[in-house]
Amino acid sequence: MLKNTVKIEGMMCGMCEAHICDTIRRAFPGAKKVSASRKNGETTFLSENAIDEELLKKSINDTGYTFVSFSSEEYKKRGLFGSSCAFC
Repeated sequence: MLKNTVKIEGMMCGMCEAHICDTIRRAFPGAKKVSASRKNGETTFLSENAIDEELLKKSINDTGYTFVSFSSEEYKKRGLFGSSCAFC
């Protein structure tokens, strides 16, 4: 599982955040836990496979927002309360 972070300029309100989240879900149907923050100017989401950065950039720019950057890192689900317990 990969955690993807996209820096975006132009989000001003909650509807902007929702619009970006919907755009990501349409472009990448397997995206999970999609969330956007206008305060931080970023969107994060999980994916099983690597993301096509050019498709992501085009999808965001086509909505009127500005794609700034993209990063992806391995996501490891933590157990209950951040524990690495085998039973959590």
